[in-house]
Amino acid sequence: MNPDSSTMDTESTTADETLQPAEIEDGTEKASILRTGTIWHMAPELHKMKERDEDGGGKPRKLGVTWQNLTVKGVGGNASFNENVLSQLFPFHKSSKGAPLKTIIEDSYGCVKPGEMLLVLGRPGAGCTTLLSVLANNQLGYEEVTGDVNYGNMSAVEAKQYRGQIIMNTEEEIFFPTLTVEDTIDFAARMKVPYQLPPGIRTHEEYAQVYKDFLLRSVGISHTARTKVGDAFIRGVSGGERKRVSILECLATRASVFCWDNSTRGLDASTALEWIKAIRVMTDVLGLTTIVTLYQAGNGIYEHFDKVLVLDEGKQIFYGPQKDAVPFMEGLGFMRDSGSNRGDFLTGVTVPTERLIAPGYEDKFPHTADEILAAYERSRIKSKMLEECQSYPTSEEAAENTAVFKEMVSREKYRGVSEKSPVTADFITQVRAATFRQYQLMWGDKATLLMKQGATVIQALLGGSLFYSAPDSSLGLFLKGGALFFSILYNALIALSEVTDSFTGRPILAKHRSFALYHPAAICIAQIAADLPILLFQVTHFGLVLYFMVGLKTTAGAFFTYLVTNFITAMSMTAFFRLVGAAFPTFDAATKVSGLSTVALFVYMGYMIIKPEMHPWFVWIFWINPMAYGFEALLGNEFHDQYVPCYGPNLIPSGPGYIDGKGGQSCAGVIGAAPGATGLTGDEYLAAMSFSHSNIWRNFGINCAWWVFFVALTIFFTSRWKLLGEGGRKPLIPREQQEKSKHLLQLGDEEARATEKSAVSSGSYTPGGNIGNNLLRNRAIFTWKNLTYTVKTSDGDRVLLNNVQGYVKPGMLGALMGSSGAGKTTLLDVLAQRKTSGTIHGSILVDGRPVPISFQRSAGYVEQLDVHESLTTVREALEFSALLRQSRDTPTEEKLRYVDTIVDLLELNDLEHTLIGRPGTGLSVEQRKRLTIAVELVAKPSILIFLDEPTSGLDGQAAYNTVRFLRKLTEAGQAVLVTIHQPSAQLFAQFDKLLLLAAGGKTVYFGDIGQNANTIKEYFGRYGSPCPSDANPAEHMIDVVSGTGGEGQDWNEIWLHSPEHDKLSEELDTIITEAAGRPTTVNDDHHEFAASLWTQTKLVTHRMNISLFRNTEYLNNKFAMHISLALLNGFTFWMIGDALTDLQQNLFTVFNFIFVAPGVISQL
Repeated sequence: MNPDSSTMDTESTTADETLQPAEIEDGTEKASILRTGTIWHMAPELHKMKERDEDGGGKPRKLGVTWQNLTVKGVGGNASFNENVLSQLFPFHKSSKGAPLKTIIEDSYGCVKPGEMLLVLGRPGAGCTTLLSVLANNQLGYEEVTGDVNYGNMSAVEAKQYRGQIIMNTEEEIFFPTLTVEDTIDFAARMKVPYQLPPGIRTHEEYAQVYKDFLLRSVGISHTARTKVGDAFIRGVSGGERKRVSILECLATRASVFCWDNSTRGLDASTALEWIKAIRVMTDVLGLTTIVTLYQAGNGIYEHFDKVLVLDEGKQIFYGPQKDAVPFMEGLGFMRDSGSNRGDFLTGVTVPTERLIAPGYEDKFPHTADEILAAYERSRIKSKMLEECQSYPTSEEAAENTAVFKEMVSREKYRGVSEKSPVTADFITQVRAATFRQYQLMWGDKATLLMKQGATVIQALLGGSLFYSAPDSSLGLFLKGGALFFSILYNALIALSEVTDSFTGRPILAKHRSFALYHPAAICIAQIAADLPILLFQVTHFGLVLYFMVGLKTTAGAFFTYLVTNFITAMSMTAFFRLVGAAFPTFDAATKVSGLSTVALFVYMGYMIIKPEMHPWFVWIFWINPMAYGFEALLGNEFHDQYVPCYGPNLIPSGPGYIDGKGGQSCAGVIGAAPGATGLTGDEYLAAMSFSHSNIWRNFGINCAWWVFFVALTIFFTSRWKLLGEGGRKPLIPREQQEKSKHLLQLGDEEARATEKSAVSSGSYTPGGNIGNNLLRNRAIFTWKNLTYTVKTSDGDRVLLNNVQGYVKPGMLGALMGSSGAGKTTLLDVLAQRKTSGTIHGSILVDGRPVPISFQRSAGYVEQLDVHESLTTVREALEFSALLRQSRDTPTEEKLRYVDTIVDLLELNDLEHTLIGRPGTGLSVEQRKRLTIAVELVAKPSILIFLDEPTSGLDGQAAYNTVRFLRKLTEAGQAVLVTIHQPSAQLFAQFDKLLLLAAGGKTVYFGDIGQNANTIKEYFGRYGSPCPSDANPAEHMIDVVSGTGGEGQDWNEIWLHSPEHDKLSEELDTIITEAAGRPTTVNDDHHEFAASLWTQTKLVTHRMNISLFRNTEYLNNKFAMHISLALLNGFTFWMIGDALTDLQQNLFTVFNFIFVAPGVISQL
């Protein structure tokens, strides 16, 4: 391979290139509990902070949580229809109202005292997230919640005023992607700084800085402080680091009750364990109440909890001490494999294909969740836990803790903050911090800011050139009016983006509101404060260009009046569009209103149709139009005290022999001109339009009032925003394909759950079965040798991959593992030829030859994020990929048959005619992951398949299913390389070979895993880190590599001097030499794209049409907007006459029929 010698700018560094903690060389900070666990000790520092607070009179804010007879119900149903443009016209098609309620949580109870940690276990759909949501005092999205939830001795209603002390961290990572990690945490920390500072801390600023630094160190991401958080579209920190930012934002609230919903998703086993250790320390030292749901929880994590609660189909089949959970289930006849995860064992006891039955219990073990629950009801554990739950809320301990809690919360509040307010900081502090954050957001998105200002200059130049040097005669009246009209219109149109920004920021504001960081009014005021200088700058440089190019009145007073009028009008319109974004619950409704109102407001400014000619039915628009008041003020400012002579075609008679203004001539076609006059004053012109110079400052005041009114309404509506609850997930069936999905509608709730549980059994397979025979068999050998990847940074070159080597053969399932940020995704990107910057040294070969031009489409790449077109069905997505990515020489019928093969392989038969939907609707997380894999498989990758963390976010069973599917592929001859986090012992055993990376992208091991991982156990045991008999070998080796269990050894040096390394080097040389000596197995057709341009165009157009056909909200919005605009236009220019002065209106009505851009733009 020819190395890519391109270098990389610091700002264009990818997520994996700058942000991963382990991808930083030795000179960077390593003082992290997640790296070594020894350099920086969390507990002593936490004790020191606690003692410092107590010295200042502070006390721990302890608040236990108890709940009894808790039942939660949501709307039932098994599938819902997605109507299309035609089916929505038939009301009898639509789903009937009053769907039956479905029980999500049934008769749950529990007690978590201060200093305790509860682990809630259950498979997806069991109700874990619902339970956490209700315990976090958020009941939104559920139809019915019954039972009692107490916080200390407070009821849930009373606890509402302490919203910021009862926090839930959800699975979703909702951030402003352009903010840095440091700025994100700093903002949350500033909002929770106590008013009374502890001894040794002089200012609130210092407290926030100290606490922020403590938090960043606590999860080992101090080195990423100045890196953007990022998202799916903006480069930022890695997925695991983004999850830690989410964790830190919650911890910054300094709450008393924390509910963590699958917060280890995306973290490697070592990082997840160290996070739980950190939470354990905080819980113990500060007396926190901690409730956690986890998937794929390792045994090391499991042992840090005090209590365990197991849910199955909403039923609480176990709740008790952590040490009693496994023995209880074993006592019922269930058997746990040695080394398997206890959490997976507990959730798998009701899954027939997952549970193991102890000898002698085959005929008497409980088969269902109801039978296990009945056994638990008879146990002593139940009576003991129930007694604790009933007694604690009325206990003296709970009363004392609650009283201290209330006292300390009140003590921390700033002066002027109401006792019933959940926020800590006063309003001025909130506004100050929020304003500073607004500027950080603008600076983080410098490209947009600069583009907007650049576009403003360009538009001013274009407008100035159109109206350049407008004459001072009657010929210039309309031109100058047009220039002033454009001044108002442009600054209003550019504010349209506020509607979109409102919906972008809404989830973040709702999250922060649930944290009680600030009152929504503070954000509204902060936006205004940030707007002032930006809008002033924008209006000023726009006006400087346009004003003098047009040749408007050249007096200082007139110019500054022009600027001030434009500025206040722009502020009013910005506030108006912000109000539209805040007032409507959906983006489609907001864009409909913003598009229509924009056109209505600029039509009724008084330029297209002057006020005296406006019809009575719409003249009211003029009176409520800030743009009309601004336009009147600009015209009055320009034409007052001006004499305007009539000239040229405005003088009749005219022509040869006539001298302008002499010989009985008079003005014609100029409104306001008196009969027989050869000119008119500007005030006469204004009066004819019902405008007056005396209204300039009146209009300024009116627009100020509009601005205040819009801001007040925005604050009102923003304060009413709510986060939606869990609600439940249903398959979405396109109405036109309902006949193909009848099976999804005929199942009852219980049948649906039973089908889901038994789905695994249908996936049992035999090697070499029919499905495997239909798969494309790979024969190419993929190798990489001495691979080094370096990027340029402001501190010099940084090595992200250091001399990595390995191979993947047909039929091999390879695991790529390492500590958090070790460069796993970076290595996949380099191997898949997806890096466009940096310097690559070493060789990447296919069959001993450089990678062909068709390599990227010959290799499948399953990314972490499941990105799909939401309005296509599963089958349509697969066919789209197959038709575009398989060889152009393959017949279409054969491509579609191969889709059927993959559908069978990944068990998507029941889902193939359902819509993919957006995250949270449609397919579940595990189903989306299967689809993502299928999309790559139908492309018939002929070399290998890369998968980046395909099991992240899945429960143990779903993760096992995913890896089992990959096992199917390898047995059919495919070569597969997978990065994986937190694998269980059973999951780890499915892989053939392992490439283990350490900090800096250095190799620690490459080779066989062995039966029961014996080979890798022997390797680490040989060098002083034996794996305990009851430990998960995957977790053990990650602990060793990350430093927490490696006793400070340099495992890369050990690897380089090991016989396994020498063997790999010899094996690689042999593989490359033999492969290069025989004909290549790769059929390279030398085309970058498999399909022709015509085929691409045809298929993409078809998919877009299908999506639009099903996107009823978007199309209804368009229909409504265009019909409304047509009616507005028709009634505005109703029955235009034939006079000379009516020609203008004829032109404008045609212009309005064509110009629907504002409404269309707002929908993009």
